[in-house]
Amino acid sequence: MTPNAASGPSRRKFLASTAAATAAVAGGMPLLSACGGSDGGSREGTTSGKDAGKLLPAYVAGNVVTPDIPSRNGSAVGFTSRLDLADLKTSVPEKLGKGGEVTVMSPFWGSPPKEDNAYYRAMNDLIGVDVSWQNQDGNTYDQKLGAVLASSEVPDVVVVPGWNMTGKIPSAVIGKFADLGPYLSGDAVKEYPNLAAIPTDAWRRSIFGGKLRGLPMPSSYVTGIVPLYRQDIFEKEGYEVPRSCDAFMALAKEATNARAKRWACLDMKWTAFNAFGVLSGNEKSLGWNEVDGKLVHRIETDEYLEALEWTRKLFAAGVVHPDAELGKSNAADPGPKFAAGEFLIYNQDTSQWWSRTAEQAAQNPEFRIWGMDIFGHDGGDPTLWAQNPASIFAFVNKKASESVIRDVLAVANVTAAPYGTKEYMATNYGVEGTHYTVRDGVPTKTEQGNIDVMNAFVMVASPAATIAHPDFPEVAKGQVEWQQRMGAVTRKPAFYGMQITEPARYTNLANDFEQLEDDIVRGRKRIGDMQQAVSDWKSKGGNELRDWYQKILDENGTAAS
Repeated sequence: MTPNAASGPSRRKFLASTAAATAAVAGGMPLLSACGGSDGGSREGTTSGKDAGKLLPAYVAGNVVTPDIPSRNGSAVGFTSRLDLADLKTSVPEKLGKGGEVTVMSPFWGSPPKEDNAYYRAMNDLIGVDVSWQNQDGNTYDQKLGAVLASSEVPDVVVVPGWNMTGKIPSAVIGKFADLGPYLSGDAVKEYPNLAAIPTDAWRRSIFGGKLRGLPMPSSYVTGIVPLYRQDIFEKEGYEVPRSCDAFMALAKEATNARAKRWACLDMKWTAFNAFGVLSGNEKSLGWNEVDGKLVHRIETDEYLEALEWTRKLFAAGVVHPDAELGKSNAADPGPKFAAGEFLIYNQDTSQWWSRTAEQAAQNPEFRIWGMDIFGHDGGDPTLWAQNPASIFAFVNKKASESVIRDVLAVANVTAAPYGTKEYMATNYGVEGTHYTVRDGVPTKTEQGNIDVMNAFVMVASPAATIAHPDFPEVAKGQVEWQQRMGAVTRKPAFYGMQITEPARYTNLANDFEQLEDDIVRGRKRIGDMQQAVSDWKSKGGNELRDWYQKILDENGTAAS
């Protein structure tokens, strides 16, 4: 059970399952040329400081449920107790919905269920709103999103993942969607207690074009990428968990035996970036930070090149599994070969800590996976950089009536209910007996549950980042405590938490860097090729973009800490 993964990437992986969500808007999205609205506010920049403070909902911590492990250092909250359905709390004592109809367009991975299914009916009855779903293929969602936002037929609610906020989509969001401030800013949010308990940073990320427009899916700001390793094999072989890049290399060489079909790891580039303190690359604004009074981009730093060079050395030493040599490591499911012991370490989303444990529990009882603490490259503490505190947003059509907006907020107030409540179980598991059963305190979805209760209502709004695995409580505890340790060495970059819309002319400026990174670490290109690419990036718009970000920094100050 992984009801709420704990970070932006984690949540995305959980929702997408094994599907690869598309990250770029194809072809510049010419369909969006008419998306703007005259009253939409600024199409570029951000809203921060005092201006944002006036828009933010008041934060009122929920007291319906007490987590077993509270949040610390930016971690998720954790639950390690078995579920007792008779003891579930009620967080929405009366229906706030007024019986209206609301249409929601959302990405969906898998085969959408029939519209009139028992899960949808039960949720609609619980909320008091007739929600109709327009589920779209999550793998091609950007294309559908562009077409819909360019049309005059926009559904009442549209879900937009952060990875689709490219090209002209942010401008369309500003032009097409309603200002929720009159309903949620300040004390107004107290009418919806579960929304009031959403962390303030997640709401700050929901400000677009100077208005509070989004309903957020909060996430922990601690990195979601963890080096996962075969703890059982480490213990059997007497391997020590490495605490530096040199120690990792020595371990990798010791553990690798190609004749026996065992290699140390997959592509460790993501962990290398963390070990060398490289700024995050999962969102454009997080790639910048102020260094000695000047804005510097991640690709301009020595640490960036050093991380690539160390990863290249792993490949050159022959300690990386051949699948990763061929570039398959991010496309294929690593689970079977990891379970077979063909490699011992890989970096991936933290949700796989639980999913790999659950996969192997019955067939391979000796199998144990654990999360390795990220090490500083030189053996000291690493410098990690915070991820943004919300990754997916639901927006309401600006043409919606007040009654429709109120009904949407009624839906969100239920879907944002915390773990341990009746509303949470209804949202994430459906109807007991039909969609799930509970045995020894562990809820398990039925076949019908796996068909009906998929990524629908959870997309409208979610509670604060939560980790709960009643089937494997030791994993939940391990994940939260790992986040707490990593959170202690995590810093916020200059633009943390700001919802920034870059000018469209810079959209494709850095498109080729990820491929170049992969070519370098596999020995197909050289570090000098990256240095040349950075030089080209500066001359083709990077320096202008720096000046643009500097103006935002001058006007809004920094979130760095």
